[in-house]
Amino acid sequence: MPQKTVSIAEHYHERTKYHPETIAAKNQGLDWERQPSPFKEYKIGTSYDLKPYLQEKPKAFADLATAIWWQRLSQLLLCSYGLTARLPTMMGDEVYLRAAPSAGGLYPAEVYLISRGTPLLPPGLYNYQAKTHSLIHFWESHVWQALQQHCFWHPALDSTQLAIVTTAIFYRSAWRYHDRAYRRIFLDTGHLLGNIELAGSLTNFRPHLIGGFIDEAVNQLFYLDPEQEGAIAVIALADLLDIKQNLPLGITALPSGTQTNYPQIPDDELLGYFHKATQILETPDFTLSAKPLDTTGSPAVTDATDEAGDEKSLEDKYNFPFCLKISTVTEQILWGENLEQLGSTICKRRSTRAYNGVDLTLDELIALLDFTYQPQHYSEQGLDREPDYFDLSLIETFIAVSGVTGLEEGCYYYAPKAQELRQIRFKNFRRELHYLCLGQELGRDAAAVLFHTADLKTAVGKYGDRVYRYLHMDAGHLGQRLNLAAIHLNLGVSGIGGFFDNQVNEVLGIPTDEAVLYITTLGRPRLR
Repeated sequence: MPQKTVSIAEHYHERTKYHPETIAAKNQGLDWERQPSPFKEYKIGTSYDLKPYLQEKPKAFADLATAIWWQRLSQLLLCSYGLTARLPTMMGDEVYLRAAPSAGGLYPAEVYLISRGTPLLPPGLYNYQAKTHSLIHFWESHVWQALQQHCFWHPALDSTQLAIVTTAIFYRSAWRYHDRAYRRIFLDTGHLLGNIELAGSLTNFRPHLIGGFIDEAVNQLFYLDPEQEGAIAVIALADLLDIKQNLPLGITALPSGTQTNYPQIPDDELLGYFHKATQILETPDFTLSAKPLDTTGSPAVTDATDEAGDEKSLEDKYNFPFCLKISTVTEQILWGENLEQLGSTICKRRSTRAYNGVDLTLDELIALLDFTYQPQHYSEQGLDREPDYFDLSLIETFIAVSGVTGLEEGCYYYAPKAQELRQIRFKNFRRELHYLCLGQELGRDAAAVLFHTADLKTAVGKYGDRVYRYLHMDAGHLGQRLNLAAIHLNLGVSGIGGFFDNQVNEVLGIPTDEAVLYITTLGRPRLR
């Protein structure tokens, strides 16, 4: 039996680490005959075609106000998870790319829309059909109150009329990545959440993130087979053009229980077991959290600033003595009038396949960090100054610098509150990064490689096993902001979810209690 002091989240993380001795066995050949489709189909339902509203001039429609509303919703969904390219393959098929990146191009996420019932969108459940850029209305019934109940009456659902629910079809990712797919599913969902956040600013919607809900009840609400698909995040979609929907921030993350008594779980069954362990039950255990309960026994939802006590601290977690410190205060990245360049950047984003090894400049690296971690600097351009995350106080950032003009080679800790880089090791890590990233040339040729980490034991102590979801979604969300800033600056960027976990800490000098969540490589793309 596993040690009773180790939570299932810590056990899962340890079990799914890549090791040099066992990596070959974990990455055996794929069963191409069982490759899953990245698209979900509904045979019955009313279809709403969103493509006509992608045109720039809605004046062509008879009802201008109606056309503008549909145009906003159409652009929001396209920039969140819509198709952005079709690429031919040698087999004659086509590969479809989407606005949000996905490990292996597998796209495990599904996007659903719930309407409370508006003059333009009848009440019920909708699935976003990315392949045709349409909504399929597959359940025509009032379900909003049930959603509120399952989300513990979150106040963001009181005044809003629409909500997005993202789910994951587990096998789409597990087909290739087996049990480790759970990590990638939530990183992918984080990319999607990053797009929803930024696309909301483009379209005058404010997404309010809700990570605390009764999983089984939400799954049943959408008629999901919980063995195949599960609800991951709920996003109340406030219309900023309606003054009643300009809402204060609310709690985004609620705790689950912590499971330390679990059986021996066979390989390829760990993902499913762990997902169930991270769920919030009908009568959840909130003793792990300092969050107060309201009179009904549900978690009381208060202003997010009350919940983020750690984030109010003026000190970042690591302040190494006598280390070199470089300020990252800089001018904003400009996104154009009405954020027009943001929309085009989202649609043209691609993961870089190879770098040319040429250095970045220090100004470029600093600009990427500023956009990713300092959203308050961009409020004057129309972006949200305080977008929703689950708990960024749990995420740390380390950067291995191999080729940045004006910055000494080595490993740095990024201190977002102090807005500075703090050097912790002096060395060129190109050779080691090539090894750590499973022999991928992206790691070797990148100018800088960014690592998101978290103290998993501390995180579990705060939110229970469910925190594993929150950590990876927050890391993916940050990674997506890095993606878009890099593409906008004509730089290369690519995320890596496969790496030798333990060796990252050892080689770079990252504290051993920091679990590596995600790697993002940055550099200049190689032109082919």
